[in-house]
Order: sequence, then structure tokens, then C-alpha cells
Amino acid sequence: QVQLVESGGGLVQAGGSLRLSCAASGTIFSINVMGWYRQAPGKQRELVATITSAGSTNYADSIKGRFTISRDNAKNTVYLQMNSLKPEDTAVYYCNAATVVKVERFYESVEVWGQGTLVTVSS
Repeated sequence: QVQLVESGGGLVQAGGSLRLSCAASGTIFSINVMGWYRQAPGKQRELVATITSAGSTNYADSIKGRFTISRDNAKNTVYLQMNSLKPEDTAVYYCNAATVVKVERFYESVEVWGQGTLVTVSS
């Protein structure tokens, strides 16, 4: 019913920048929180940043001041601008959305994950 499609990952040198995008599509009534998570090899998935529909943001301490999350509610899209990248930022980045979908006469909360996009930062 709802899909998240990420783009923008790739290979970059330390100190460089990348911008990730994630577009939601499907029978969406509303999207509350959208966010980015990442999973490095051999590690658990961790929160990177989240943003509410009103624009309130939350960041992991490890990326504060370097990454910026934003969203376009009209396009159901969330972005992650990543600057001053470090090798330790290397991971698969996943988009996440807390959506509300309408099923017949009812509204249902559905959490959706994207397929992930690889970010590799070389030293």
C-alpha cells in the first residue's frame, strides 16, 4: 500500500557531502514522523534523524551540526543533507515513515521502511 523509495547514496571522500532523498507513495492519508536510520556492517540499526509533519527535528549526537533533515509535505518526501562526512558514517541508510492509511471506512497506522541506500565514505 505504501512504499518508500530512497536515492542519493554513493561513494564520497571524507569531508564531502551527499544528499539523500526518500519519497513515499501509495494510499497515504497522512505521514506523521519521517526519519533516517543507518546500519553499519556488524552493528545494529541506529537513529540518525527524525522530523515531524510540523517540522520538529531530532538528531543523533554523532551527526549533530553535520547533517540536516528536512521534508516536503506536499511531495511526501524527506531529505537528509550530509556534510563533513567521516568514514564512520559509512552505512546503509534507511528511510522510515509513520503513516496513516485509509482502508475502506477505517484509518490504520502503518510504519514503513525503505529498501536502504549505501553511503560509503573513504578516508
